[in-house]
Amino acid sequence: MRIEAAAAESNVGRKRRHNEDNYVAVPRTGVFAVADGMGGAQAGEIASALAASAITDTALDPQATGEERVVALIKAANLRVHERATADSAASGMGTTMTVALLQQDGSVAIGHVGDSRAYRLRDGSLEQLTDDHSLVAELVRRGELSPEEAAVHPQRSVITRALGTEPDVDVDAFSVEARDGDLFLLCSDGLTTMVDTRTIAEILQRNRTELESATHALIKAANDRGGDDNITAVLFVVGEGDSDDTQQLPVAGAAHDPDDEDTLHPEDGVRLPDALIAPAPPHELTDTVVAPPPPAARDITMIVSADELAKALERSSAVAEADPAPAAGLAFASTRPAEAWPAPSPGEDGQYAVEPEERASIFRIFVALLVIVALAVVIVVLVLDALPR
Repeated sequence: MRIEAAAAESNVGRKRRHNEDNYVAVPRTGVFAVADGMGGAQAGEIASALAASAITDTALDPQATGEERVVALIKAANLRVHERATADSAASGMGTTMTVALLQQDGSVAIGHVGDSRAYRLRDGSLEQLTDDHSLVAELVRRGELSPEEAAVHPQRSVITRALGTEPDVDVDAFSVEARDGDLFLLCSDGLTTMVDTRTIAEILQRNRTELESATHALIKAANDRGGDDNITAVLFVVGEGDSDDTQQLPVAGAAHDPDDEDTLHPEDGVRLPDALIAPAPPHELTDTVVAPPPPAARDITMIVSADELAKALERSSAVAEADPAPAAGLAFASTRPAEAWPAPSPGEDGQYAVEPEERASIFRIFVALLVIVALAVVIVVLVLDALPR
């Protein structure tokens, strides 16, 4: 088996100011990966870039199985991100998801996975999700406490339970799947899957399966047309019959910056690009990152919780559910992680921290409530005085 065709593209989306996604696409060695960074400012961008570089730099044991090799790649990436986060206070708390695919000599594809980026396989027009998200809502769906539809709009859908860089070691999901002639594999960040449903993704891939560059472009356009709330990355490759030597010079179509889509931020989104936007760096041969000024505080900031924190939160959720059958809006986490490890809010252009609309609304409601109380008190006093004998 060999890699018959490949394409990759990454886009900043419509709401973010810079791209924290990174990808690897090396048809010659059959290695493909997607990393979605997190951590505030540009730390997420650093984390995903470090992880991607580790994938291309790490020497693999030729005697190891495909699953052992993808685990080794992801653990090497995890260590590189963790060492940087530990040594650099500005990058403290950063992390990244990572999903890796490796075509093996026996024709199967080994998958390694940490976080909520995903791997899919399109076969005979049917799209199958190969990976399970390491996220709070995915865990609640697996426990039967949420439906997939409820998970899609859950207020804590950005909480992930496993990521690279937060600890010196990481637990990696690794498995192999059969590959047939013509199978199309997709690796993508959640900026695609949170915006575009599985059926639409399958239709786009099926319609463009002979032109993978068009397919990646159409996927990104679909995500942006539906809001583009996050960075969007899609990596595609097709497996075919033949000698792997045929893929030695196979190019990877696509890039991280498309001049035709440079202005993806829309006026109605309330985000204005600065006049002097930093120009994107030239695409690297294997990994691409769009460099731009730090983004404002995002509406949905990805948060990482440990397995212990998740278990405690789920226990509290079960206890609350037993006491009150009504579904809770979310889970509370009692984290032992230092405050500086979490993403901090970003100041505005004037150096001041903006007050969120919800905060302003709360202050207004308190003020109105106080006025009503005072008015009622005055009315009561007048009525009492009027009732007294003269």
